[in-house]
Amino acid sequence: MSYNALHLPFRRTHTVSFSVAIKQYISSKYDQHPDMFTRDLEMIDQIRNDAINVREPHVSGVRKLLAYVAQLVWMSGKFPIDVGFNALWEEHLQSSESDGFVEGALAELTKYRLVLTSHGTPRWDTTLRGQNHLKFELANIVYNLASLYSQLAASAVRTTAAGLKSACNYFCLSAGVISFLKTTIIPELRSTPPEDMDNMTLESLEQLFLGQAQECFWQKAVMDGLKDNLIARLSAKVSDFYTQAGDFGIKSDAISSEWIHHMTAKHYHFAAAAQFRAACEALERRNYGEEVARLRDSVECVNEALREGKWINKTVLGGLQGLRDMVQESLKRAEKDNDLIYLNPVPPKSELKTIERASMVSSKVPKELSDSASTLGDHGEFGPRLFAKLVPYAVHVAASIYAERRDRLVNTAIVNELEILTTRLHDLLQSLNLPGSLQAVEKPLGLPPALISHAEEIRQQDGTDRLKRSMDDINKLKTNDIATFSEGVEILKCESAEDDRARSKYGTDQWTRPPSNEAAGNLYAQVEEIEGYLRSAQNGDGLVREKLNRWEDLLNLLGGTDRELEEHVPSSRRAALTAKVEREAGTLRACLDEVSRLESRRRKKVQAVKEKARADDISKFRIRYLKIMEAKAVGTDAAILAETSRLEREYPMQKIEPAQFEDLFEQRLTRYDTEKAMLLEEQDEQNQLIYRLGEANKGFLNSRKGDSSNKAREQALQKLEKAYFMYREIVDNLDHGRKFYNDLAKIVGRFRDECKSFVYQRRIEAAQMESDITSAMSSLHISQSSSLKQQKMQESQQPLYSSKAPTEKPLAAPVPTRANIAPAAGMWTPEMGIKFGGPVGAGGSGPPSTGLKRGPWDPARGVQFG
Repeated sequence: MSYNALHLPFRRTHTVSFSVAIKQYISSKYDQHPDMFTRDLEMIDQIRNDAINVREPHVSGVRKLLAYVAQLVWMSGKFPIDVGFNALWEEHLQSSESDGFVEGALAELTKYRLVLTSHGTPRWDTTLRGQNHLKFELANIVYNLASLYSQLAASAVRTTAAGLKSACNYFCLSAGVISFLKTTIIPELRSTPPEDMDNMTLESLEQLFLGQAQECFWQKAVMDGLKDNLIARLSAKVSDFYTQAGDFGIKSDAISSEWIHHMTAKHYHFAAAAQFRAACEALERRNYGEEVARLRDSVECVNEALREGKWINKTVLGGLQGLRDMVQESLKRAEKDNDLIYLNPVPPKSELKTIERASMVSSKVPKELSDSASTLGDHGEFGPRLFAKLVPYAVHVAASIYAERRDRLVNTAIVNELEILTTRLHDLLQSLNLPGSLQAVEKPLGLPPALISHAEEIRQQDGTDRLKRSMDDINKLKTNDIATFSEGVEILKCESAEDDRARSKYGTDQWTRPPSNEAAGNLYAQVEEIEGYLRSAQNGDGLVREKLNRWEDLLNLLGGTDRELEEHVPSSRRAALTAKVEREAGTLRACLDEVSRLESRRRKKVQAVKEKARADDISKFRIRYLKIMEAKAVGTDAAILAETSRLEREYPMQKIEPAQFEDLFEQRLTRYDTEKAMLLEEQDEQNQLIYRLGEANKGFLNSRKGDSSNKAREQALQKLEKAYFMYREIVDNLDHGRKFYNDLAKIVGRFRDECKSFVYQRRIEAAQMESDITSAMSSLHISQSSSLKQQKMQESQQPLYSSKAPTEKPLAAPVPTRANIAPAAGMWTPEMGIKFGGPVGAGGSGPPSTGLKRGPWDPARGVQFG
């Protein structure tokens, strides 16, 4: 393997059973039995094992990786991205040639950075990262495909034309796969990507591989002895690619300093090579001054590259040193010739014409990757599509959207409106004291037949005991929903507390990730939304309980015996009815019978529209989907499936959105236009009936003016009639409540699962950040200690006084100023000077003579001041 080129190491994982997670998910979420897909489950494990065991740069690994990629892309339309499959991926600490995935290290989460060893072999600092969805698995496999292409390129024999062509092609493919990963897969990851998959890292890697591919073209041009002008243009573009790779690498948290040093050295290397070839061309054009200028710049560039010599491998360093020797020799010769013979002026670097670029490479995305759907099928390159007969997850999404729209239309726009009309009619009857006032006249003794029928209905349904049992069942559902919701909220609270403690410990400068309420804004919004649901439901439960408490005694009476009812309803004296009363009573009875028939027809219509909605059920989608897949016949009832199948074929990685089905839903829901039109007819018919009923009741009351003999009986019968309708209303309320809490159970269950997934990812991220901070602090302490030790060693080796005279003129010392104080008698002052051994008066002034002799100074006598 050539150490002149960098390549990516494989990301590694351990062998886990993909089929177990898929089987469990099908069993719990789909209406098909997982045993239908036994062969597919076996195949997906085999394909995955083949892909993750690609660890050597051999061309056979390309097919294994692409086959798994194609199946993952296809399966992303069959399943949601989160299927509970959690595979941890490791970037091993050792070089890419070593094994050793340590199962015991699965709990370790430490910082990883791309490293270039002294021999040029890349490796990764240890890390383990896992996410439980298909996109993360796909991202890792595609990354390994780029790694394999880069290793195939680096292992190619680059001393032959065929080897250079192969290496160039593989580097371009590697760059294309990195580009595809960056633009197509990472945006769909829906979570923070690993550090080596962030945008800056992938940009750096793409430019690096393009630079190495362009370098292959440059090397081929040199081998073929092409013109210096072309080689210079090729060299300049190589330098540009390495420049961009280094610029992005500096902004990356994964690219190591060793790789950046390598890219920097390569940038200057090919800048120097470009100027050298341009100088050769200038020599051919007899432009000797330009030749000297470009050779001088070439020397500067190669010297800059050699500054990186401590961190680059021997192959790159050797090439730089050879280029330096050749350029320096050419410069010495050119300067001598120009100074002695040609005497051309040497232009400054700023006046040199910029070397044109000749880009010969681009990122190449393999067709098997960009159009992976075409590689699968009965005659596909990578075999049949796995789980082809499984109803796609997109169908479930579309079906749930349609079911929600359908139920909202049927229940809100049709059924509820009909119930409102019926309630309005009952309210009118209560205000008119009907049918109690008519029953008291028609049957002054015993119980009216309608009341007996109502009582029998309540008895058969177990009366208030049924209502209380229903309320107890609803309370259990409510308790379970609250417990599930509280579990999710508590999970969020614990994670928020952990995040706050870490932020307090490390400070906001180091703990830079957003707080929990910002990172999971949608989950916290769901908390408020679900709390609103629960408050509303609590109010509704209270109203139902209040109704039951208010009407419980009368409902118990209706649910009792006929004797108890007869004792409760007072009898009225039998009086002879006038012909007018009988006539008006008959007219009113006919109107009330019409009201009963209207209610009966309306109940049948409500039941019919509900049956129609149930027949339009998602439970039949699986059969319809299989018929579509087998016969390709699309009927009206399979419209959603047909649309979803089209999206699945044309956009296998596209997320299903409600807006995509809006037109289809509008068209499909037109089947309920008949029921909406029926609603208007019902309203017109009821308005006419209410008018006739009011007129008939007015005539009945006028015919009985002054007759109060049946007043008590009328009131008792009317209250019992009202109690019956309240019983039916409470039953409807409880049915709605049960449905509400069953639906809420799905919402809070999904909320809790999303909270668990969020907290899992946040804890992985937190462990990663803590490891990063700890590693950074450890490196800082080590570097500080090393710097201090070096400083002390330097100080110990330095002399106390410099042996060199200062080269600059020293600054003048400030002149001291003294206070102008008159000296005391006999006190020495600076103006008197210092005199040795002088006699009194010799200097005009001085202390008395000490008797010292003149002559040569004797060191044995010391120094004495006169």
